[in-house]
Amino acid sequence: MDNQPDQQDPNQAQQRGIGRGMIVGMWVLVLALLTMFFNSFLEKQQNPNQNPFARVDDQGVREIKLIRNRGGHYVMNGRINGQTVIFFLDTGATDVVIPEQIANQLGLEKGQPYTASTANGTITVYATRLDRIELGTIVLNDVRASINPSMDGKEILLGMSALKQLELLQQGKTLTLKQY
Repeated sequence: MDNQPDQQDPNQAQQRGIGRGMIVGMWVLVLALLTMFFNSFLEKQQNPNQNPFARVDDQGVREIKLIRNRGGHYVMNGRINGQTVIFFLDTGATDVVIPEQIANQLGLEKGQPYTASTANGTITVYATRLDRIELGTIVLNDVRASINPSMDGKEILLGMSALKQLELLQQGKTLTLKQY
């Protein structure tokens, strides 16, 4: 009878280590894929208009149809001066209002400071002009806007300085914007 302790084959130990590593790697991959899926799902709930229905009819009328998000708001992708942005449609905002961080990314210049009344009180904002706003097939040129240093987030308020140039028709959960 041999009283020596069991000795493990070095090849078996190496194979077990590789097996454990592959299982850990698989779980990391599964968790990463699930995270990407749910982030995409949540983003589509917040902004269901990442690629809104857009068309130009026979008379040249440009139209886009937007769907309300879960919060009851209209959020959509668009472009300012050729750069992709996210708009939050806000008929209560006098101007297009851009958070300062996004204005810096867009290369917008701060103009004359002025006082604006917001839901959070009176603040100082800076006048600016947007050469071009694109909302699907709709194009707006030389639009008045303001840069808001107090505003956080990645959404730009699409206010009345832009929306007054369009016809808005809301039916159920759909908002149609038309440019004649």
